[in-house]
Amino acid sequence: MIIYLLVALMVFIGLYGIIAKKNIIKIIVGMNILGYATNLLFIVLGYKWNGIAPIIPQNITVERFVQTAVDPLPQALVLTAIVIDLGFSAFLAALAIRMYAKYGTFDTDKIRRLKG
Repeated sequence: MIIYLLVALMVFIGLYGIIAKKNIIKIIVGMNILGYATNLLFIVLGYKWNGIAPIIPQNITVERFVQTAVDPLPQALVLTAIVIDLGFSAFLAALAIRMYAKYGTFDTDKIRRLKG
């Protein structure tokens, strides 16, 4: 149960970073924290206590295997999400660098007030 509270805490920290911060770099970090929280939630939901790998061994019945095997789908989804998050973070970092080169600041309020 505590792990779900920690995931919720990470979600709230990520949302706080996205909503309340004015610095573009801090917003990007908040988005990354939110993505990590989502990945952690998928892994926690797919976890089974004393679970075994989803490979059927010779000495186990199919019924017991179905009860004890860990679902590999959340793990596959998280691996895919990690790659997508990495590409998205690289895109946001490149966008932030271009905005800093053009406007000279990372502050979103100052960027909104500038013309051009």
